[in-house]
Amino acid sequence: MTPPPDVPPPVIEVVAAVVVGPDGRTLLVRKRGTTAFMNPGGKPEAGEAHRDALVRELDEEIGLLVELSALQPLGTFETDAANEPGHALVAHVFLLDLASADHRVAAEIEESRWIDPARPGEVVLAPLAAEHLLPWLVRARR
Repeated sequence: MTPPPDVPPPVIEVVAAVVVGPDGRTLLVRKRGTTAFMNPGGKPEAGEAHRDALVRELDEEIGLLVELSALQPLGTFETDAANEPGHALVAHVFLLDLASADHRVAAEIEESRWIDPARPGEVVLAPLAAEHLLPWLVRARR
């Protein structure tokens, strides 16, 4: 059943990282059973601060242990959710510059790729990455 047009879509709130490696590429991940590559992150737990949630998610999903101070706030972005049709996404996004590209996929992550933000290639991108974060990174790195 389709909701009436004046009813806003359900909102999913997440934290996400624009992870930049030493060569300027950015790390994207694909969750098990999905096709779209997205920025690492996830849903905060009840009462959890955004930075704390992202530190936890980066450790759980890709084995990165980062300090809170390493996460630089980029802003809050709104778009469509990648894997939940009919849902809106509100993402609190942080920049993380890494000195090393070392990480490991874990938890619900099936695959990770280092992507040139200016030339992502043939990968399917989540709306947040395609519409907001990769273009932001291209502009920021000029």
